[in-house]
Amino acid sequence: MSGAEAELVRQLTEGEPATGDPNEEALARLSPRWEIRIQTERDPVAEETEAYRKLAKEADGRYDDRAKSE
Repeated sequence: MSGAEAELVRQLTEGEPATGDPNEEALARLSPRWEIRIQTERDPVAEETEAYRKLAKEADGRYDDRAKSE
C-alpha cells in the first residue's frame, strides 16, 4: 500500500462511525482539492484560434459573436 493509500484509509477510518450516508461522510473526510491558477499576459489558445480564423471562416458563424466580444 502506498503512502497516499494509507493516508486515505486513515482519513476514512479514524473517528467515531456516524449513522449518515457513508459516501457523503467519506467525501467530507477527504482533504479538499486545490487548484492553482496563474495569470498570464497572453492566451495561447485564443492566439491559435485567431490564426485558424484567418485561414478559414466558420460554416455556421456560431462563434462569430464571441470573437467580437473578446
